[in-house]
Amino acid sequence: MIISRTPLRIILAGGGTDLRPFYQREGGAGLAFTINKYVYIIANKRFYPSIKLAYSQIEVVDDINLIQHRLFREALKLVGITSGIEISAIADIPAGSGLGSSSSFTVGLLNTLYAYKGISRNASQLAEEACEIEIEILGEPIGKQDQYIAAFGGLRFFEFHPNGEVNIEEIQASPDTKRELEHNFLLFYTGKVRLPSEILSAQDAVMKKGDNYIYEMLRKTKDSAFKMRNALEKGQIDEVGYLLHTAWKLRQTQSDLYNDPFIDELYSITIREGALGGKVLGAAGGVLLIYCPPEKHRNVRNALAKLGLIEIDFMLEPYGSRFIV
Repeated sequence: MIISRTPLRIILAGGGTDLRPFYQREGGAGLAFTINKYVYIIANKRFYPSIKLAYSQIEVVDDINLIQHRLFREALKLVGITSGIEISAIADIPAGSGLGSSSSFTVGLLNTLYAYKGISRNASQLAEEACEIEIEILGEPIGKQDQYIAAFGGLRFFEFHPNGEVNIEEIQASPDTKRELEHNFLLFYTGKVRLPSEILSAQDAVMKKGDNYIYEMLRKTKDSAFKMRNALEKGQIDEVGYLLHTAWKLRQTQSDLYNDPFIDELYSITIREGALGGKVLGAAGGVLLIYCPPEKHRNVRNALAKLGLIEIDFMLEPYGSRFIV
């Protein structure tokens, strides 16, 4: 039996600049970190020659092409496993919440399937093959940042080059800065769970048309990633909150794609209660990340609890996809 554990992620800056229409034209940049919430993939040899998959549904098939779950199907094909395996998937957070669970699933699944065959893959290979499945084979309108942060883990800065190459570097932040980052962030589950493909598809279409406003917004988003990296490396932790607030205002004024009255009201409440900034995670808005000085935490928590939001306790996870069994 093999069990892998792949972390979920929080993207602080650069979201959207890892989409092909943008990075092929101007190059992208992003900053993200993984948290101690995970997707677990369990694989075991099956007594029967069929394939059994267990996730929110259960599938038992004799032909790999009959698998309904597209990520399972394509990962099994890519690795070359066509029979006699049983695989289960379990996640700490519901899918579609905005924490990159789909890409964490794909990276973790590939890691597990290769180990099942006795093959070792490094983080870059896992990320690249996850991108191949999600973007190239399945045609999802997504970027590359989720796959790479799930594979590498930690607090990372990425650059996405026009030729498709990705540079990855660990943020040189002190242990004190990382602890302060953990302590100052609050994470809330909004309950607005849906697939982000509608918004991402619309954004992708706008970018392909070459509309200038979306490119101008993404240039500022890219610039924010560089500024945030510098702030973290200098220990200027509150600057992260201010940069998040600037990015929030920019996205709300530039496009109706990102406007949601409920999420906007939640954010306004947190600012009134003392938060410095924040962002909605994922295109769908399932999770709200808030940067707030510790002395204001109780005010923010109480205000959002009254509206039924669930707080998600988390810590930074220094590792990417790895095996626990």
